Amino acid sequence: MGQNLVYKILGEHLVEGELSVGKEIGIRIDQTLTQDATGTMAFLQFEAIGIDRVRTRRSVSYVDHNTLQTSFENPDDHRYLQSVAARYGVYFSRPGNGICHQVHLERFAEPGLTLLGSDSHTPTGGGMGMIAIGAGGLDVAVAMGGGAYYLNVPKVMKVNLTGRLDPWVTAKDVILEMLRRLTVKGGVGWIVEYGGPGVATLTVPERATVTNMGAELGVTTSVFPADEQTRHYLIAQGRGDVWRELVPDPDAEYDQVIDIDLGELEPLIAQPSMPDRVVPVRALEGLKVDQVCIGSCTNSSYMDLKRTAGILKGKTVHPRVSMTLSPGSKQVFEMIAREGDLADIIAAGARILESACGPCIGMGQAPATGAISLRTFNRNFAGRSGNRDDKVYLCSPEVAAVAAITGELTDPRKFGDHPPVEFPERFIINDDMIITPPEEGSEVEIIRGPNIKPVPTKDPLPDAFEGELLLKVGDNITTDHIMPAGAKILPLRSNIPAISDHVFVSVDETFPSRARAAGGGFVVGGVNYGQGSSREHAALAPMYLGVKAVIVKNFARIHYANLINFGIVPLELSDPADYDRLNQGDRLKVSGLLDGLERGEVELENLTSGVKFKLVARLTTRQVKILKAGGLLPFTRGR
Repeated sequence: MGQNLVYKILGEHLVEGELSVGKEIGIRIDQTLTQDATGTMAFLQFEAIGIDRVRTRRSVSYVDHNTLQTSFENPDDHRYLQSVAARYGVYFSRPGNGICHQVHLERFAEPGLTLLGSDSHTPTGGGMGMIAIGAGGLDVAVAMGGGAYYLNVPKVMKVNLTGRLDPWVTAKDVILEMLRRLTVKGGVGWIVEYGGPGVATLTVPERATVTNMGAELGVTTSVFPADEQTRHYLIAQGRGDVWRELVPDPDAEYDQVIDIDLGELEPLIAQPSMPDRVVPVRALEGLKVDQVCIGSCTNSSYMDLKRTAGILKGKTVHPRVSMTLSPGSKQVFEMIAREGDLADIIAAGARILESACGPCIGMGQAPATGAISLRTFNRNFAGRSGNRDDKVYLCSPEVAAVAAITGELTDPRKFGDHPPVEFPERFIINDDMIITPPEEGSEVEIIRGPNIKPVPTKDPLPDAFEGELLLKVGDNITTDHIMPAGAKILPLRSNIPAISDHVFVSVDETFPSRARAAGGGFVVGGVNYGQGSSREHAALAPMYLGVKAVIVKNFARIHYANLINFGIVPLELSDPADYDRLNQGDRLKVSGLLDGLERGEVELENLTSGVKFKLVARLTTRQVKILKAGGLLPFTRGR
């Protein structure tokens, strides 16, 4: 039996376990990335582990999320990150250098390596032929210290691409079609491997768009082969020496195969407020548009912005529309400036933002009340834009740019000829915004501002506990629901006591005060609980408020791991119908935890109703040990 690409890379990095679906394995991590919204906590955790130097082949710290400096918190975090990177041997990408995933693809990604990042869109690296996985910051801190990353072996789905994209149809439409077919929870427990003759027609930046937004499927990651397109991109980036061909064996086997004929796709759009509510653009033609935002780690590449400029050239943004554009990196920004495209974009009336995440994570540019906002981003969860009642649609840069001119959603195929764009033979290469760490960092002073607080930890797990059911929520609860982002809250990421005041406030503003008054308790949810961002604060801050266990129908992958990492017991309802037997305000008790977690079954008693039923604990032996220790940090220090 031949090997697929996924198993080839995992096999090369296997340090513990066997490659059998559902079994836990540990893999060696070659590279890590952090960004400033999650990186401050990740480095505080790395310091707490007590290792003197990072032990990966390369670790990079990016500043791209918290770049809005309205007070001292964000600049203080940036100064901390720069100093701690120098101290421990980490490359530092300065504010303004660009979005972590775009810059990492340009300057650091290599075929066949493993990348672990404290951002859920780390799978962008799969466009380069990497196994690139998003994880909580504590998992990344452990990997920086040389520890293995543990995961259950996913099933592998091959997406067989044939044909070629028509003009005005883009890589964004490929991943939107995947979301239309599979939904936001359809990829849980899978890795997607793209193959087939159509792969050769997609450039690396196009592939990265697909793998980036693959996070919205719930998959562990997505990956493309490393082929001539990969070699061409690396040569253009001045890094041709790291290329190696990496393809599946001809007789490779997969757990599932689905087919997509690229030539049959059409421009697609995701409706509010979930990335899988996908319909053809033509089905919504005429929808009046108020805001257009082009950028994000999904669609801010050189090619994306060149095409945007070609559409806007000689035209003016519609009077009703506010348009913004965020270049993905300094490299992209400089190239479109030197080649005249930036002038065409400015002349058309677009507002130019810095090379950062910006409005994608609610850092400015919130839409007006009742406004229709078209964005080239990867998520449109309700309220993520900064407006709780937002109406955000997700689409390609081409669809967005045409709508900016016409003032309404328009099938771009009616707009005229697709602007021709040639892939560059050579990108502008200037890494002066990336600071290389010194060979010896022991004398470097780490600078900490007053907003940077110590990492809170939890005591070892008791055999039983009881408490109030503090909150009952439904299906597809995102990490944005649990721990919102945005300009007001993101600056508190290194201050858990302060940020805990915002847990679940978009669902119930009283949650933080009620949790404190009750001394903690339980949260109950439905299907796909914790989908979305890798932000470990969605587990760390509830732990600080005393949340002891989360009981749901099933969990999203990263959040499930984060709950374990911070000592919150993740439990699933043995019978989903038991969800209706739990009500907010009930007094609950779980007992026999220490043995029950090892057996995989725990008894829950609803002290209010007198009903008892079983809960499932889907934990490995290692995860049980972590929970018993009170979380991954005390577990790691104890070892």
